[in-house]
Amino acid sequence: MNKHMTDYTLYLVTDRKVLGQRDLASSIEEAIKGGVTMVQLREKTVSTMEYYHMALKVKKVTDKYGIPLIINDRVDIAMAVDANGVHLGPDDMPVDVARRIIGNGKLIGASANCVEEALKYQHQGADYLGVGALFPTKTKNDTEHVSLEQLKCIKNTVKIPVVGIGGISMENAPLVRAVGVDGIAVVSVVLGSRDIQEAARRLSAVL
Repeated sequence: MNKHMTDYTLYLVTDRKVLGQRDLASSIEEAIKGGVTMVQLREKTVSTMEYYHMALKVKKVTDKYGIPLIINDRVDIAMAVDANGVHLGPDDMPVDVARRIIGNGKLIGASANCVEEALKYQHQGADYLGVGALFPTKTKNDTEHVSLEQLKCIKNTVKIPVVGIGGISMENAPLVRAVGVDGIAVVSVVLGSRDIQEAARRLSAVL
């Protein structure tokens, strides 16, 4: 994988709660068929063994379509399944420490909600930033609000790709894109839809 060729345009973050009874791997496949360019597996409540097996299953799907798989939080799981990278939040392992473990060939994303954090993570060696929450979101409770103005400021300050996240919908996606970000990260607007592939396709068209 050439890290510099990564397409962040439509970045899917998983949340099985919004899927209901539907199968995770096949839902991800539907989303990819609709135009998702990147997948982050986010699991906060499962055991390490469950997370590992889930990641293996999802990686079969992402590999089939040549889509990068990012693992949320867990450097060990990312390494164990040879994922394309890991995404780290403020309470996770420091970016520079993760880099020593995971090597230069893998992507490291970091969550930032202000210019200072963005610059810190860039300095530590992050490959891209997830910035938000831009709008109210039900999938994460502990988020700070980031305005589109702040997002633009972060985008204009750092040299690495920036992905907007948090409560992004069909209606507000163009506003986020207009800021000049490299992509948008979505959860519910795709995985919560009755027709996942169609939702991804519509969002893809908007972007």
